Amino acid sequence: MFNALRSALVATAVIAGTGAAHAATSQPAAYGEAVASSAAARQVTITADIKSVNVNDGDTVAFNVNGKTFTWRFDTLRGMGSFDLARIAPAGVDAGMTSVYVASNPLYRG
Repeated sequence: MFNALRSALVATAVIAGTGAAHAATSQPAAYGEAVASSAAARQVTITADIKSVNVNDGDTVAFNVNGKTFTWRFDTLRGMGSFDLARIAPAGVDAGMTSVYVASNPLYRG
């Protein structure tokens, strides 16, 4: 009985530890997800003089940063107002100090 209980506790700890490790490496998921460029409804070019971008929760935007493009579907947590574009930019894309301001989805306002 004791061995069965100990095995169950160890299995639970391993599963919980795996989930925590996954959560630590998937922080951008709180902001949405990278998607295929064909899904973009809007294109934004980021230059040195662009300090912020306004989007709505649910928007899919293709960002062009110094000739490198990535596409993002915004699916943020409620109450999240803004974050640095660099948090979602793929490795090798220098988004500089550009902020993304996310408004609530217009379909759910009211």
